[in-house]
Amino acid sequence: MSRTDATNLIDDLELFDYRVELDVFSGPLDLLLYLVEKDEIDIFDIPIARITRQYLEYLSVLETIDIELAGEFLVMAARLMEIKSRMLLPRLNGEANEDQTDPRHDLVRQLLEYKAYRQAAGRLQELARRETLVYARAANESPLAQPEAGPESVPIRGVQIWDLVAAFARVLRDSTTAAVASRVVYDETPIQVHMERIERELKRKGHLAFSELFDGPPDRGRLVGIFLALLELVKSRRVRAEQNELFGEIWIFPVERTEATPTTSTLTEG
Repeated sequence: MSRTDATNLIDDLELFDYRVELDVFSGPLDLLLYLVEKDEIDIFDIPIARITRQYLEYLSVLETIDIELAGEFLVMAARLMEIKSRMLLPRLNGEANEDQTDPRHDLVRQLLEYKAYRQAAGRLQELARRETLVYARAANESPLAQPEAGPESVPIRGVQIWDLVAAFARVLRDSTTAAVASRVVYDETPIQVHMERIERELKRKGHLAFSELFDGPPDRGRLVGIFLALLELVKSRRVRAEQNELFGEIWIFPVERTEATPTTSTLTEG
């Protein structure tokens, strides 16, 4: 799908209540830090060409979800392209001036500062989470029963918002309509309906694979609606996402009332 087609799709989806306010996308620096940490790259020696290519892949998904949301990410994309161009220029031997400094320097500094703030926020969030789990146990209470074997019994890693975006990108690639459709098929289902369906399935099954959420007609408008519904559930702490291994299946679980707090996200802070 071309950028023009994606723009037209998002504009048309506004008529069907697909535009929702989401604050789970933390910004361009969050995506860049995720790409650096995911590939275990030295933050002081970022391979700009490789990171720029990966960044643009995520940007294409954000443009499909919301053109306005992608605006600030486009600014960073332009900056990455500028840095890439400057690194391709030949350097003059024997000259040391401001023009000869590493063009990645300012970006690295910003990433290090952002990482420090994000880690601090993560520690505060974890302390708040632990506080909600502290309660007195009566003398006659018996220990909680062990959960049944399942994906939750396997060692897990936290899922970041960008893991969900990457998983959704695979869903879009695998949908036959995305590859061969000559016209947009509109889906008038409100976001709230998708949210209620996800919660009903979770109540019935206990957990769901990310890929299960998108079973059914592979219409792109419907897929975007389901994904936005999932993000809204994550934002409101009604579900949480976990992953057994890197690039493995993402599992969606309902959040118990005792786990949820109104101001924190179920996605990990890294």
